[in-house]
Amino acid sequence: MKSLAGTRQALAADASNQIVPCRNICISEKRREDGVLQKYEHGGNVHEKCPTGEAWLDFSANINPLGLSPRVKEAVLSHIDGIVNYPDPEARALKAAIASFYDVPQENIVLGNGAAELFYCFFYIVRPRRLLLPVPSFSEYERAARAAGVKVVYLPLLKKHGFSLDLEAAIQQLSEEDVILLCSPNNPTGRLWERRDLHVLLEKAEERGAHVMMDESFLDFREDGERYTSRHLTKEYPHLFVVQSMTKFFALPGLRLGFGIAEPNLCRRLENGKDVWNVNLLAQAAGVAALSDTAYQEAARSFVCSEKKFLAAELAKLPRVEVFAPSVNFILFHLQQGKGFLRQLLMALRERGILLRDCSNYSGLDGAYLRAAVRSRADNERLLEALHEVWKE
Repeated sequence: MKSLAGTRQALAADASNQIVPCRNICISEKRREDGVLQKYEHGGNVHEKCPTGEAWLDFSANINPLGLSPRVKEAVLSHIDGIVNYPDPEARALKAAIASFYDVPQENIVLGNGAAELFYCFFYIVRPRRLLLPVPSFSEYERAARAAGVKVVYLPLLKKHGFSLDLEAAIQQLSEEDVILLCSPNNPTGRLWERRDLHVLLEKAEERGAHVMMDESFLDFREDGERYTSRHLTKEYPHLFVVQSMTKFFALPGLRLGFGIAEPNLCRRLENGKDVWNVNLLAQAAGVAALSDTAYQEAARSFVCSEKKFLAAELAKLPRVEVFAPSVNFILFHLQQGKGFLRQLLMALRERGILLRDCSNYSGLDGAYLRAAVRSRADNERLLEALHEVWKE
């Protein structure tokens, strides 16, 4: 397998205020003693001081292990002088690049300051009353809905069923809700939703005028992403809103960049409800350059495909650890030893300068679950070495 360093060298050469359980199923609401939902967290804070005095080794954020594309870095540096001007409010070059790359009309695209902004924008502008949220899933969905006063109804994705979506239950419950939000591949389980099931769900949603939101932020990591994407279905289903982040696959979390795909009327409503200059000049330039760097994209998919198998197999060798098969660049695993052991493990890893994603605040995940991002072979081996040390201790 080509090393990460070798890959980089090759690339460089190519210049609601309420939570409602679904039906009679009881779901933990993750509340503090004062009844307030716990703080939303997305992983470790690399800006905190590391105990080792070095930089954190961060496995809690699911970012492309190849890092920044050389072509993106060049584009950002070449546009530095332009920050004395306002960015193009229409973001014409970026929208044209997205339309060409993802084969969608420009009028079906709305840009976001990261994908998260689009969730907030949707709930504030569309104003649904109730959100049906399959859990576990990304906590920002619930936070965005609650910020707009939307009630959240959980639909549990059960471990015994491989965290798969109960399509019949989803359709039945959707008769009472205004919108359902799915993530494919789902964060943190990695589960992909089949297009044939989505068609059934979309048909039922259209019948009652309910919206379906699809978050496909990690789909670019897959070579067969076209098999699973729903972005081409917005013409057929006008209540479908597909959101995609460009920060994960293109390693741009510090710039914040994402986009949504929907029928033109919904796009115009969302455009009218957000800041005119929500995507800055450097982010626009970075997005155009990222979409043009096909060598980087191919190398990243190949590397992640190989390395996720290695890391998952090695994690599965640890005593009493259950690993769920990864579909993209992160791996969910369960510690059968329980939450006490999980806390000790996380503390021991922090002392070694390593961050893992504690999944305790994911609604619907009861027990000791962790999520690890796929990084370079050297980084992955360092994590595994540290885990073995902790187990011996």
